[in-house]
Amino acid sequence: MTKRPIATGVFRIPTQGPGDVSGLMERIESGEIAPSEIVAVLGKTEGNGGVNDFTREFALAALRDALAPHLGLAPRAVEERIAFVMSGGTEGVLSPHITVFTRGASASGAAATASGKRLSIGVAHTRDLLPEEIGRAPQIEETAKAVRLAMRDADIDDPDDVHFVQIKCPLLTSERVEAAGRRGRKTITASGYASMGYSRGASALGVAAALGGHADVAEEQVLKDWSLSSSVASSSAGIELMHNVVIVMGNSTGSASPFVIGHAVMRDAIDLAAVLRALESVGLGLADAATNPRLIAIFAKAEASPDGAVRGFRHTMLDDTDISSTRHARAAVGGLIGGVAGTGLVYVSGGAEHQGPPGGGPVAVIARA
Repeated sequence: MTKRPIATGVFRIPTQGPGDVSGLMERIESGEIAPSEIVAVLGKTEGNGGVNDFTREFALAALRDALAPHLGLAPRAVEERIAFVMSGGTEGVLSPHITVFTRGASASGAAATASGKRLSIGVAHTRDLLPEEIGRAPQIEETAKAVRLAMRDADIDDPDDVHFVQIKCPLLTSERVEAAGRRGRKTITASGYASMGYSRGASALGVAAALGGHADVAEEQVLKDWSLSSSVASSSAGIELMHNVVIVMGNSTGSASPFVIGHAVMRDAIDLAAVLRALESVGLGLADAATNPRLIAIFAKAEASPDGAVRGFRHTMLDDTDISSTRHARAAVGGLIGGVAGTGLVYVSGGAEHQGPPGGGPVAVIARA
């Protein structure tokens, strides 16, 4: 019996605030989106993206509560069924929005005659991590396991067909550090802000391990050996969870989606050439990217170069005590990509530890095939 291809749909929906679910509800009520087919939601909220950014949790709760009656589930159970990744920080021209991924026969624009490899999405979760495991070997290993599971869920066999792996990972709070201490355990850092980098970095190295980039990664290399990285990992840390949520995006022959995905790697925050390569990988060019309806979504990582310079010239992002360096980086990369794409509805996540080269990061584009 021939396996029936699955159609993957993508919907980019602007929001008026972290609790705004009206755009999603309108699409559900019109029949454009079937709630039972939603597998993942990525969101950009207008918080600071730091430890105390509760816009992420607010947005998650709003989405969960809105979808619960449509799915016949308790709100908490919705999180077990749908992978939610809320990323805080829409500095500069970035605009708050959510991207909804569906999987099923009614995916928007699905073409029964689709040929070749098309967009496919897979999701998985790690177990809950202990505070002392964040940024260390258990987080790397559990992430690698989850990436492999998500690849199977997406019906992707070849690591080269994976173009973006979005992860939501936990961070440390003073309460979590103290809880570990009471059990005689020591966390990798006592700083909540610093723990975000460790968690993002360990998660990214888990992606690299799963996709064959680095077979043996030691926890001592996290945030120290910058030669180790993944070209497709995108990690975002948050206070609202203690496990890793993993979303694999790639192309599969088992998909009947009308969309394809491609990616490139930015070597620094002003690497326009890499953005153009990502567009070209899905058949788009600079001349028409801003007006071509084939362009569906763009995802990118951004960080302030840790050596304090961009192409030989000093930058001040790391020394600014008024504004976090991750906020500077999101604004810079968001402006670069927004200018090419002709929209601020771009998913840019700050903090790219082991996600591409130092100071750079992956950029992925979804387009109509």
